[in-house]
Amino acid sequence: MESFAEELMEELTAETVFTIPVFGGIAVAESVVVTWVIMAVFMLLILLLTRNLQVHNISKRQAALETFVTFIQNLTSDFVGEHGACYVPYLSTIIIYIGFANIVGIFGFKPPTKDLNVTAALAIMSIVLIESAAIRAKGGKGFIKSFAKPTPVMIPINIMEIVTRPLSLCMRLFGNILGAFTIMKLVELFIPAVAPAICSLYFDFFDGFIQAYIFVFLTGLFIREAIE
Repeated sequence: MESFAEELMEELTAETVFTIPVFGGIAVAESVVVTWVIMAVFMLLILLLTRNLQVHNISKRQAALETFVTFIQNLTSDFVGEHGACYVPYLSTIIIYIGFANIVGIFGFKPPTKDLNVTAALAIMSIVLIESAAIRAKGGKGFIKSFAKPTPVMIPINIMEIVTRPLSLCMRLFGNILGAFTIMKLVELFIPAVAPAICSLYFDFFDGFIQAYIFVFLTGLFIREAIE
């Protein structure tokens, strides 16, 4: 169990892959490098899948691509409602990134979402977007007045929500991915034969995409509350 605890701590530690020699040295963590790899794969797929697009007599490749894009857009647009259509591209990008970032472990990479810094950055981006959406929809004065709704007594609680929302988004995503990793390591330790492969199908695929869905669903829900 001591070796298991040590391995778990190694996974939680953001390993530095290399250092950029500027401003005294900028450490580049493994999660950042893996994110770059995911971005490169996505860009390559985009270039390959969007070649020779047509309006009529489309190919099976284009039909499959349009089906996937339409599915993601319809899914995220349901979260924010008709008034939040301009936020659908962001939500679509985030759900695709988190979904694939959670399953890169099957290819030998460490999922970036195991790094608390990554989940915190995603949460902060989402909250900045949520508050920006509220200011854009209500105006500066309306945004400030919203803290006093439904009664002025709620001002401290409404202000606290600005802090607790990103914290909940961050820790929910990080905690679930870490929990899945811990369970997988325990299964590999006590039942090393067939169980790890079966559990991997759940934790690496199903649970990974579920966590991406929950993160984007909550972000979309908060945006919808902010603009309506």
